[in-house]
Amino acid sequence: MAASAALLTLAATAACSTDPTPPTDRTRSTVSSATKTGTGDVRTDLDPLIKRFDALGRPVSATWMSGTLGGDAPGPSTYWIDAVVKVTPETAATLRATSPEPTTETPAVEDGVRSALPSGQLLRSTALDALFAQGSFRAKAYLAADSDTVVLVALGQ
Repeated sequence: MAASAALLTLAATAACSTDPTPPTDRTRSTVSSATKTGTGDVRTDLDPLIKRFDALGRPVSATWMSGTLGGDAPGPSTYWIDAVVKVTPETAATLRATSPEPTTETPAVEDGVRSALPSGQLLRSTALDALFAQGSFRAKAYLAADSDTVVLVALGQ
């Protein structure tokens, strides 16, 4: 019993601790208790997004960032991508056909992408998410209700 209490106290202390490393040029935020790390570069090139997410069709423009989860430990990495993508009206119509519903959720994107988030109502559905499950990548997908804009919060290997 005392050992269980000690473990619970240790777990609670660890959960409340903060990263003592001051942010530099690297992105640092938390996703499900894992830290997003990256260069902090905001990108606008489309090819890496097109290669990973066929459901984007031929996007018009994008603002996105990426990196890995966790520290710099050796071994397999989990990659993250936060993206705000302007798609064609035809692609948006295809995405709307998944019947996404209004959500009050705000996408958990990095600061460099946050300023590109569309204003107004966002829509979500598991069917919409499924369109962005490709290869090892899975995404939480949001569609702007009044524009042809998609927001992706994606993880993959």
